[in-house]
Amino acid sequence: QVQLVESGGGLVQPGGSLRLSCAASGNIAEIYTMGWYRQDPGKQRELVATIQNHGSTNYADSVKGRFTISRNNADNTVFLQMNSLKPEDTAVYYCYASVRPRGRGYLQLWGQGTLVTVSS
Repeated sequence: QVQLVESGGGLVQPGGSLRLSCAASGNIAEIYTMGWYRQDPGKQRELVATIQNHGSTNYADSVKGRFTISRNNADNTVFLQMNSLKPEDTAVYYCYASVRPRGRGYLQLWGQGTLVTVSS
């Protein structure tokens, strides 16, 4: 069974930094896209950032210049470095991956979510 496990959320003051991590585990042949989305209660889940297996990245306008996404293809992990955090960044952050298990077609996987709270 392939799954995503996140870590790194928590409480931080405005202007602070946090680093989120997500590891994919299981019988994996390939991972194409990895990324992060976030969701506030009562709102739709929104894109934060994605990164392809060849390294190209995409960011939401609201986080450009403050957040950096990276990945390690050797151990199937993706990271989100969040700097200059604002109260409006408060949300549950979900890891996402497009994963091809060995012998199967691609699956769209989500992590369990990790809460990021930006508050003084």
